[in-house]
Amino acid sequence: MSYHHPPPLPRFCPYCAGPLTERWVEAEERPRLVCPQGHITYLNPKVIVSVIVEEDDRVLLLRRGIEPRRGYWTFPGGYMEIDESVEECALRESREETGLEMELLGLVGIFSRPAPAGPGIVSIVFRGRVRGGQLRPNHEVLEARFVPTDAIPWEELAYDTTRQALEAYLAQRQSSLSR
Repeated sequence: MSYHHPPPLPRFCPYCAGPLTERWVEAEERPRLVCPQGHITYLNPKVIVSVIVEEDDRVLLLRRGIEPRRGYWTFPGGYMEIDESVEECALRESREETGLEMELLGLVGIFSRPAPAGPGIVSIVFRGRVRGGQLRPNHEVLEARFVPTDAIPWEELAYDTTRQALEAYLAQRQSSLSR
């Protein structure tokens, strides 16, 4: 899959505005961005929180209306804000993108995509079901629909982490059905 590359490296220290240079930090055994005063600027992955919304034998998929990966399928989710929990983020993103109120049913899993395959992300994915509202996709979504689990468009999924989460969800679902 083709991804956008990470944004350019910061050039100035957020603490003192001194210029940043990449240099080896012995104590951390890796290169870091460091200013002349010794402040280290850490480049950490972004946290994305999503919900696989289930209804009978179907899951809610959204066709992305924005880049990156415009036109490809995923499930409701997005970047976590600094002042919210992962659960609050899952519910907010689902409501914003679909108009639906969700109930979270449990954790599907935590998936990651380290840079340089794209911007480094940690993806936290929940299972959920609709509690209320009407399906009204927002401007970030070209199309939203419940898709039978045996008709998931695997070749049109937006990200590797989307595929990994759906595979984990289906394996968990199969495991609970066979009990």
